[in-house]
Order: sequence, then C-alpha cells, then structure tokens
Amino acid sequence: MTRIALIHALAHSVAPINDELQNVWPEAVRMNLLDDSLSADLAHSGQGLDAAMHQRFESLAAYAEGTGAQAILFTCSAFGPCIEAVALRRPHMPVLKPNEAMVAEAVALGGRVGLIASFAPTLASMPPEFPPGTDLRAELAAGAMESLDRGDTAAHDAGVVQAAEALARQGCTVIALAQFSMAGAQAAAQQALGLPVLTTPGSAVRALRQRLGINGQPVKGEGGQPLQ
Repeated sequence: MTRIALIHALAHSVAPINDELQNVWPEAVRMNLLDDSLSADLAHSGQGLDAAMHQRFESLAAYAEGTGAQAILFTCSAFGPCIEAVALRRPHMPVLKPNEAMVAEAVALGGRVGLIASFAPTLASMPPEFPPGTDLRAELAAGAMESLDRGDTAAHDAGVVQAAEALARQGCTVIALAQFSMAGAQAAAQQALGLPVLTTPGSAVRALRQRLGINGQPVKGEGGQPLQ
C-alpha cells in the first residue's frame, strides 16, 4: 500500500485533497497533519519565513516520514521556501509543494495564465514558482476566505468566479486556483468562463502517482474522468 502524508496549514484544505484522492486513487493510504496556526502566524508575525518557521516545517515532515509515509504533499501554498528545504533533505522520496504540479500543467497549456488566491500572502510567494517568462496575471479573491470561514461556500465560490472573470478580461486563457481550499469553486469558474480551470488537488494527485511510478489503472483527472 502507498502511504501519502498530507500536511495542512488551513483546515479548509483537508477535504479537497482527501476527496480528490478518494475519487481517483482510493487505494492510497492517507494521513493528515494539520497545524492551523501556521497561516495565522505567518500573516500576523511580520517575520516572514524565518528560521523558526523553517524548523516547524522540518518537524512536521520528520514526523510524517517517521510514520512510514512514502511521499509528502504540502497543501499550504504560502510556504514554498520552507517546503523546498524539506525536499532538499529528502532526495529519497517525493516531497511536493502544493502548486508545483499545477504550475507545470498551466504552463504546458500555453497562453496567459491567471492565478487566483484567497489568502493574500500566496500572491507574494507563488508567482516566483512559475518559470521565468511566463505570461502571468494574479488576482485576489477578496473576502472569499472569510466567506469560507463562515461556512458560506456559495459566497466563496462567487468571489472566486468574480476574480476569474477579471482575469479573463485581461486575456488569460487558463485559470489556476492557487489554494487547495478553493478547489470547490472549479466547476462554477469553468462554467462561467468556458476556460480550463486547474486546481491544486487534481494536479498534485496526478504528479504523485507519476513520481511514485504507480501502475495499473489509467490515472484519472479531476472528477474521476480518465486523463487524456
């Protein structure tokens, strides 16, 4: 059995990646680690990704590896340098940043990429993850995360759609939803725009299976459909 460690900084990220794994890779054994103080501390400390934050990520990764995990997927998109440091210490296993698979897929589609986040620090940390020269536009779905915190998924999704429409008006031909917590808005955004809308859970699961050399049934895309 393949054991995947999922490390979260937002409680809202837990369900989207677990749902995606259940839909397209149900035989994978999942373990979830949540430290929901990470994002709050980053937002309020003013210290950025300092040595203490790096150590917190290393401690989480070491615990996950100690349980027998064969791969680690971080679902917290504002902590790229911390995750890269964890990966450098573990060349023997896949350690994925939440966005790297989606970035690769978005760039492969070509054209202008529209990036949406509901957590403002993500719009500072994530654009450098795209290759130099990528035609990228970014938009904050203002208020969407607060709506999700209140349990108002309809308002959250509407905020994401509004941001996606703003990016489409700027000529974006593919939309990338930067956070796992935003995955539920994919269908609404895709319907409103008629453009490809990528989510981090869908892209990440495809990448994990590829890196682990999983054989057998064809890898499925988001929603359980076969990936062409």
